[in-house]
Amino acid sequence: MNKNLSKEKNIDWIITLFPLSIIIILCVLFFIMPEQSNLILNKIRFFFGDTFGVYYLIIGLGIFLLSFFIATSKYGKIVLGEKNEKPKYSFFAWGAMMFTCGLAADILFYSFGEWILYATDPHISEMGSMQDWAGVYSQFHWSFIPWAFYLVLAVAFGFMLHVRKKERQKYSEACRPILGKYTDGILGRIIDLLAVFALLAGTATTFSVATPLMAAIITDCFHIEISRTLINIIIVVITCVIYTYSLLNGFKGIGILAKSCIFLFFGLLFYVLLFGGKTKFIIENGFSSFGRMIQNFFELSTYTDPLRTSNFPQNWTIYYWAYWMVWCVAAPFFIGNISRGRTIKQTILGGYVFGAGSTIVSFIVLGNYSMGMQISGQADFIKQYTQNGDLFEAIVSMIKSMPCAQFVLIIVLLTMIAFYATSFDSIALTASCYSYRKLNSGEQPHKLIQLLWCILLILLPISLLFAESSINNLQSVSIIAAFPIGIIIVLIITSFMIDAKKYIKDSPAITTPPHKIYF
Repeated sequence: MNKNLSKEKNIDWIITLFPLSIIIILCVLFFIMPEQSNLILNKIRFFFGDTFGVYYLIIGLGIFLLSFFIATSKYGKIVLGEKNEKPKYSFFAWGAMMFTCGLAADILFYSFGEWILYATDPHISEMGSMQDWAGVYSQFHWSFIPWAFYLVLAVAFGFMLHVRKKERQKYSEACRPILGKYTDGILGRIIDLLAVFALLAGTATTFSVATPLMAAIITDCFHIEISRTLINIIIVVITCVIYTYSLLNGFKGIGILAKSCIFLFFGLLFYVLLFGGKTKFIIENGFSSFGRMIQNFFELSTYTDPLRTSNFPQNWTIYYWAYWMVWCVAAPFFIGNISRGRTIKQTILGGYVFGAGSTIVSFIVLGNYSMGMQISGQADFIKQYTQNGDLFEAIVSMIKSMPCAQFVLIIVLLTMIAFYATSFDSIALTASCYSYRKLNSGEQPHKLIQLLWCILLILLPISLLFAESSINNLQSVSIIAAFPIGIIIVLIITSFMIDAKKYIKDSPAITTPPHKIYF
């Protein structure tokens, strides 16, 4: 049975209170000086994202290639747990929790309208037509390299938790094979503080980007005039519901909610595919875009636009890699936790199948539906977006062009809320672990500590919304926070490789258990 920790002496107050203080200061600055704050964000973002943009691209491609080496090498046979242990969750339950714990709400949001952002970018004109390349970049930015960040770190954390049975569920502990005694000193504290700030930045970005779409849907369905206050109320209500759910149900509740999310999600995709009227275009253009993405994968992964003719990689590819890097503080810990009993190979390859596969299907179906409407002349979503710059209203218009539009709007709203709930549950549980010096097997953070982290996780998104930050400014938050995290990620992966090599050497035999995949 899970136990709640209540001993105050076990709480790491520096990791708990220092981020709270910094976040409160930042929120105050965003409230009282929104324009100046956004200007400063842009300048810092330019320094990291433009001057050192190659840094993010190298880390992304390197981790993707490394994931297949780890999965197919001797490391892939290591079981995340006891050598003959069976997975705790079925493949579907495991995959559902894995997919929904990260950026599932954002995936749904961007699946509808990201092609519009690319279609209006001059780089697409340089490459060819909107039909040929807008869908390619959507799949590229949300599939293999992003999920490689999650999966490689997930097996590193899973190895640390289930094989080495470490009690400190923190970034610094994953670096111990290299840092040694310095893990418990000031260097370890700095690593954990950077990880916490990255987690807060990632949460701020995802809540600030997708929440206005929910507000726009509510406005359209219930004829409520949209306002900044309404957006903030949505965030607070969702957070309260999520927190209560997390307290009452823990991992079991997350699993049930995750399955519900997946059924809603794939139900929506099947409805659009079968009844949207664009089935042929969705399948054929989606398949063509996927093939073009595979064919040009390495070129897309290394393109830097050195002459800055469009700044496309700086505006998009580098931002997305940074976005996923800051989310690596929470999601991989959660995936590593639920992967107990699976081999490293099963975790990585299964993660690509369920995580990257579901993401690609989402972008193919939802993105090509609206693109098909645009190309056939049945709608002009690009004109609507360029006239007012409101992507949220454009997405609502896309949904309203479908049969039984009001029903679909409600399904999209419920799916996004459910996705947010599952993501926030996993984030809150993972972040709360940072407040403890150690957590024994079966122990969970105290409920008041979870509440504190729930408050921390919503403060910055609300302040960014009040500051009326543009998508560009929201991107800046992730790019800035991801720069130091990239170094730490490389350190964690190197530490894992060293420790896993030692484990294999010390073990009489590492064999793959008789089970392959549990459905």
